[in-house]
Amino acid sequence: MSEPAIVLGANQYGKAEVRVVKVTRETARHEIDDLNVTSQLRGDFAAAHLAGDNAHVVPTDTQKNTIFAFARDGIGSPEAFLLRLADHFVSSFEWVTGGRWAAERFAWQRILAGGAEHDHAFVRSGHEVRTAVVVADGDDRHVIAGLRDLTVMKSTGSGFEDYPHDRYTTLAETHDRILATDVSARWRYARADVDFDARYASVRALLLEAFAEGYSPGLQATLFAMGRRVLEAHDDIAEIRFSMPNNHHFVVDLSPFGLDNPNEVFHAADRPYGLIEAAVVREGVASPAAAWEGIAGFC
Repeated sequence: MSEPAIVLGANQYGKAEVRVVKVTRETARHEIDDLNVTSQLRGDFAAAHLAGDNAHVVPTDTQKNTIFAFARDGIGSPEAFLLRLADHFVSSFEWVTGGRWAAERFAWQRILAGGAEHDHAFVRSGHEVRTAVVVADGDDRHVIAGLRDLTVMKSTGSGFEDYPHDRYTTLAETHDRILATDVSARWRYARADVDFDARYASVRALLLEAFAEGYSPGLQATLFAMGRRVLEAHDDIAEIRFSMPNNHHFVVDLSPFGLDNPNEVFHAADRPYGLIEAAVVREGVASPAAAWEGIAGFC
């Protein structure tokens, strides 16, 4: 039997992690947008791979320059900015049929000086990183918003019981433990005519609210409750996906020192950790594969 032919498979290319900072100076009170943007094009690039023909290769440097040029007109929400980039590249080059544009947004807070917010001095916020992805597939646009490193903890109101035990099980059951995690989530919009900034603020608040409320019998149940809260509140969100480590806190045995420990002193272990990942979706609503292509894992 002859060996199968070797052919080019799926491919994309572009400029990764373009750090762009836009200062809006329309008044004496400045505003800052701080993004890390990646642009990747998909289309007819076979000749570049197979024959070294660069006639269809829009330079990655051009993609970088386009990001900076578009920032000059203002960024707005990261989702809207990525949609502008997608429309530009797909409409400007006939052989570009789609692509993937991603952004991370870093938050800055105004420094308090003399009890008031300073007009042009900022401190980097220690909160989560906002994320956004726009996937262009022909005329279709898929918008996926998200966040990562949203670190949360509840000091009680969580337990873990009634799980299988075998000869290797040493974990003690408990109805009162610390529950802590770093939330990474991505949610896909059902349409693009959305106030992305307002919706992001609402989703973040809903995730925190659902995490805090009620008793958690396990991180899986909490994850689902968080996702359900978001989908019930916003019909323009089609699905939401999570990746959430269980940041274990173990009660320290203080008995060798003649001390008790009524769930007050813990060892915060950084690894190994449980890793819980799942999608919360609307029944009967299909998830387009093209939207999630190139996004590693769940988040």
